[in-house]
Amino acid sequence: MSKNFRTCDLDQPFLLPPSLQDWLPENHLARFIAELMNVLDLSRIYGFYGRRDARGKAAYHPVMMVRVLLYGYCVGVMSSRRMERASHEDVAFRYLCADQHPDHDTIAAFRQQHLPVPAQLFTQLLQLCNKAGLVKLGQVAIDGTKVQANASKHKAMSYDRMEEKEKQLKEEVEKLLAQAAETDAAEDALYGKGNRGDELTGELARRESRLKKIAEAKEALEQEARERAEAAKKAAEEKLEERRKKEEEGGKKFGGRPPQIPDPEQARPEAKAQRNFTDPESRIMPDGAHKCAFVQAYNAQIAVDGAAQIIVAAELTQESNDKRQLAPMLERVEQNLGAKPVAATADAGYFSEEQVSDERVKGIELYIATGKQKHGQPDPAKRPNPVIVRPNRIRQWRK
Repeated sequence: MSKNFRTCDLDQPFLLPPSLQDWLPENHLARFIAELMNVLDLSRIYGFYGRRDARGKAAYHPVMMVRVLLYGYCVGVMSSRRMERASHEDVAFRYLCADQHPDHDTIAAFRQQHLPVPAQLFTQLLQLCNKAGLVKLGQVAIDGTKVQANASKHKAMSYDRMEEKEKQLKEEVEKLLAQAAETDAAEDALYGKGNRGDELTGELARRESRLKKIAEAKEALEQEARERAEAAKKAAEEKLEERRKKEEEGGKKFGGRPPQIPDPEQARPEAKAQRNFTDPESRIMPDGAHKCAFVQAYNAQIAVDGAAQIIVAAELTQESNDKRQLAPMLERVEQNLGAKPVAATADAGYFSEEQVSDERVKGIELYIATGKQKHGQPDPAKRPNPVIVRPNRIRQWRK
């Protein structure tokens, strides 16, 4: 052959030891993650390893484990098994692992043990971005999305259905217990000498375990109802006290019915209140982004700075819509960075009189759509330019 080719012998040994630094280009994200670890405070993780006698097998270094987890989150690799496989197959992961290969059990255990730390690291990273001038806080944009829970919506049950099912299961359990009592003699022969013969059968055990789950779910819904009633009681008492003070100042009683104070002990969940047996913290929510109208999910919120698209706040809620998320998200921005943004934008889902008049948004210029316009329909007002309304500087568009 006249053409020369480079050798590609898989058994060719290295003449010099290989360097990890030669594996990735200079501007790779993995290099940024590695350099970032030098300025993050991992003292809470180090404090977890309290043993000082050096007994036992040496643990993987926390810096390496955090590097792998952070990079995995950045590139959308959440599975510990995928991370273990990537430590062998993916050059970037192998670089961050320093050519070590923690198994998926180790990665999962590390993540579980140090769950509170990522939130602290997020705040540290955000403050670093702020010091680097990447966060201007001139304008932030807020939006939300539904994050599907690792549970089926068909595993949820409403409170009234729980009561009905609980009654049915109790009757079935009693029937099975009676049947078991009638067949003791036969069961002695079936189970053998030394066994009582009244052990729970598979059918009975399944019903009793389901009954236990339903009872726990009912108690959780009832507890939530009591907590809501406590909050409503406190709000009603504050209104009554404010009403009393105004009556004393004015010298006359107000007309109309005074606020009623609910009794938390008498509070009952709504008949349609639901709870999922697989993931009790998730909720059934409408979601137009998916083909199905409702999903078992969480409502994820995010606020992004307009200068360099840096995430300045993130939160996960159980609220099915965004109506009450504007003020909490702007408050979270202030907590993370120590200052309020100059302006904030949000879609119509965030608009409510209560939120735009909240003290937490005071001093922030709000750009919020107050309503939605259906696709293909012209604007009846024909006013393309925004108009400023209300004294607290809320800019509104008619789309």
